[in-house]
Amino acid sequence: MGKNVIVAQSGGPSPVINNSLRGIIDTCKMFPDKFGKVYAGWHGIEGVLKEELLDLSAQSEEEIALLRITPAAGSIGTCRYKLKDNQKKDFARVMDVIKAHDIGYFFYIGGNDSQHTAFKVSELAKESGIELVATGVPKTIDNDVGDSEFKIIDHTPGYGSVARYWSHIVQNANEENMGSSPADPVLVLQAMGRKIGYIPAAARLADPNREMPLQIYLTESNVTIEQLADNVNDQLVKDGRCIVVISEGFDVGNIGEVKDAFGHTSFGSSKLSVYQSVVNYLNEKGLKAKGAARGQVMGTDQRDTMIYASTVDLDEAYKVGQKAVDIALNVGNGWMATILRQPGFIYNVYYDKVPLEKVALSERFFPEKWISKNRIDVTDDFLDYVRPLIGEDWVSVPLINGRQRFANLKPIFAEKKLKNYTPEAY
Repeated sequence: MGKNVIVAQSGGPSPVINNSLRGIIDTCKMFPDKFGKVYAGWHGIEGVLKEELLDLSAQSEEEIALLRITPAAGSIGTCRYKLKDNQKKDFARVMDVIKAHDIGYFFYIGGNDSQHTAFKVSELAKESGIELVATGVPKTIDNDVGDSEFKIIDHTPGYGSVARYWSHIVQNANEENMGSSPADPVLVLQAMGRKIGYIPAAARLADPNREMPLQIYLTESNVTIEQLADNVNDQLVKDGRCIVVISEGFDVGNIGEVKDAFGHTSFGSSKLSVYQSVVNYLNEKGLKAKGAARGQVMGTDQRDTMIYASTVDLDEAYKVGQKAVDIALNVGNGWMATILRQPGFIYNVYYDKVPLEKVALSERFFPEKWISKNRIDVTDDFLDYVRPLIGEDWVSVPLINGRQRFANLKPIFAEKKLKNYTPEAY
């Protein structure tokens, strides 16, 4: 039997994250001579530090198969704990756990910060003389992993599903706004996306022919709240109503930010939301229509709802997990599995590898060429990019007594072999 495996994940979840997990589990099982037991770090790297290793090899085939239609990160947990360079005790503890449980392979699912963690673990293993293969698996609904030239990765698993979510939500919101516009002519919807506008940009999928009175404000739009108000009033004069989709990173001034462990603004925890600031400003300035502006923040349902998941996204998340195992088995340490698009008008992708160090140091921005000249829309070239990612059909989720049947992993953990440990940053 081969060396044992740890798979873990960090950062925000997605509707398809468990498919990358399933891809890793299924593929490791194909090579019993190369891979031993497959463990999950319970709540990411924190579980590794605490030696809380969920035994995935002890789970039934049925429950593993059900990971396909199980959203978010409840099955093995996620975290926002970051291994920083000065946390020497934490890094030493990770190596101790790896040695104690005969771990030869480490897979980490996540975004840029998670890939940095995977890179640090891979480097530390080399420095310590430990035979460990660390491999990254991309994940983020923000689509901000990689570079703006799409040479590192074309898109990240999770983004296609949140894009589909916004396509459908805005269609429904338009029906609401059409009906209630005499009283509520302006509807402001806040989308996730701290620094990058891929999520709110996907709202245009709801109206590719631009028939709705829809305005889209990305973080990168560089539009002031005063200009936003003028744009909305111009729309009200023309159509009598307006739907505004705004990024949570849109600059409205101080909203009493709360930071997460990665140092990012946690908008869902901050004292005042961006959409409420916009609604308040519009109503205080006055609308050129009867009634008032109202709004809504679309919350974690963007990343934890299976019913809106893209079938394309589900399949690609699984295959990139498989590719990660292929890389670990046949290439070695220090890589991330990646998804790249084939040239041509027929959508097709292939799976490749990229150095973890290159991913960890990368940063993607929403391309300026995809922002319309008026700064409140996106171009058709962006729609050509995003449209294939949302799929053509609904995900089939089994129901029992009217309730969705998700995976239910048993709490079977590896026996602890080390002393209890409190993570250094606690």
